[in-house]
Amino acid sequence: MVVDDSRIVHRKIAELLQDSDFEIVCFCRSGEEAIDHYQEYRPDVVTMDIVMPGADGLNTAGKILEMDHDARILLISSLAYDDLVDEAVKLGAKGFVFKPFDRTQLLNSLFYALK
Repeated sequence: MVVDDSRIVHRKIAELLQDSDFEIVCFCRSGEEAIDHYQEYRPDVVTMDIVMPGADGLNTAGKILEMDHDARILLISSLAYDDLVDEAVKLGAKGFVFKPFDRTQLLNSLFYALK
């Protein structure tokens, strides 16, 4: 599941995951939409942008982890603050990818999140 308010990021992730072991089951443009669809799709991994209108990625990740303690969430952001990474780890996120990212970074982070 890809959660990001940017259609450009949606396309980029879809492009980078072509011919990989990963399939995108759902694109969500907001945290609220992600919470609504998480139970329906039960994805192996969720990529989650942090800065979005409405519920931000950290808040959304926390709510998903409350619903499913085994959820694997990989936060993706252009914000590179240590305290943000620390907060993500405290929430239970499985990793953090900084924008811009390439195919190798994304795939390695997704495989790591599945461990």
